[in-house]
Amino acid sequence: MNLNTSNSLQNSRDESLGGNQLSDFPLWTALVTPFDECGAIDFASLSRIAREQASAGNALLILGSTGESLALSAEQHLSIVRYVVDLNLNVPIMVGVGGSQLMQQLHWIEQCNSLAIDAYLLGAPLYAKPGPVGQEQWFSALLNASKKPCMLYNVPSRSGVTLSAQALANLQHHENCWALKEASGDIAQFVAYKKACPELQLFSGEDGLMSELAGLGARGLVSVSANAWPEATQRYVQLSLAGLGITQSLKATWQPAINALFAVANPIPVKVLMHENGDIDSPMLQPPLTHLEHFDKTALTRANDAIHQWYWQQKEAQAKVQQPA
Repeated sequence: MNLNTSNSLQNSRDESLGGNQLSDFPLWTALVTPFDECGAIDFASLSRIAREQASAGNALLILGSTGESLALSAEQHLSIVRYVVDLNLNVPIMVGVGGSQLMQQLHWIEQCNSLAIDAYLLGAPLYAKPGPVGQEQWFSALLNASKKPCMLYNVPSRSGVTLSAQALANLQHHENCWALKEASGDIAQFVAYKKACPELQLFSGEDGLMSELAGLGARGLVSVSANAWPEATQRYVQLSLAGLGITQSLKATWQPAINALFAVANPIPVKVLMHENGDIDSPMLQPPLTHLEHFDKTALTRANDAIHQWYWQQKEAQAKVQQPA
């Protein structure tokens, strides 16, 4: 994290950052939304995990798919954004925009424009599967409504359609189009976007591909695993961006751990692990998701132990390097 950027956020949280400053934060945690046993938002747990991410220097994405945004009401959305903003954290806040009805999304952006957030994540419309022309019209409308920098989002596993490289190329010069989160899991798709939009900031939306995509020009990661391992994931991203990510030992540690976090639908495993670690008070999710899908925690426990051991080894190695001769 850039110290000057951090200080400017603390001193003036009511001013949003520009795209260049946002890119000073290579790791964005796609934050889970904690719930209590009755399904209500657990704001105490939300405060703890948001502060922990900020302490690690990780920027926040709230109300993305990992935050179960589509299962929440408009009133709940607004209450979460206002609550996190009022925490006055020293890292940027990005808010998810996603659904199938354009007018609802435009209204949501209008509401958030007046709040002290820093960016939007703009998802493709769900279910309708528009072609390149429809995609460009959808994103243009959202970009025009926004008063903040925007990260577009390609996630065909959820939207049902792949963002057209040509549509992205046509949108890239919009003043509010700052970045793209690429979460197709297809390296060739990332390469196609990079070729079509060489100046657009591209972020990996796949924890397991961060090392490979960093070598192809990714500027950072929008991460699920950072929920469970904020500092370790920050280090993982740093090594990847330094060109040190594709090593046998790193992949041998991180790939099984990331696989464990996606053994069933996200965010079930990560919320189960966060509850086991005491980060959140309950593993509850909004229907139709349920923590009861994840009844065998063996792989999660093994992953958690491996990442913690790896991170402490990293800290010890850094400490030795910093010791005077």
